[in-house]
Amino acid sequence: MARPRSELQTILENILDVEVYFQPPDSTRMQYPCVVYGLDRGQTDRADDILYKYTKRYQVTVIDRNPDSELPDAVVALPMCEFERSFRSDNLNHYVFNLFF
Repeated sequence: MARPRSELQTILENILDVEVYFQPPDSTRMQYPCVVYGLDRGQTDRADDILYKYTKRYQVTVIDRNPDSELPDAVVALPMCEFERSFRSDNLNHYVFNLFF
């Protein structure tokens, strides 16, 4: 079955050495650079109507003032991670990834 989210939190904190936020409320004042992630959807595999595999997909966003940040490279190197898109908002660069965990 799916691994605990706390394990993903630890992995992100260790490889990136920046603040990592899980679904932060709007009132949270974030420190940049940072990573924001949240549950996006799940992939369910069944055989004979019996669940045999369930994998959660998280949307992981790296937010950094530096347009040449190395953080996106560290995230995309994670297993089962793919780059989705990037955009700029409020003078911050956002790099969005889909990560199955």
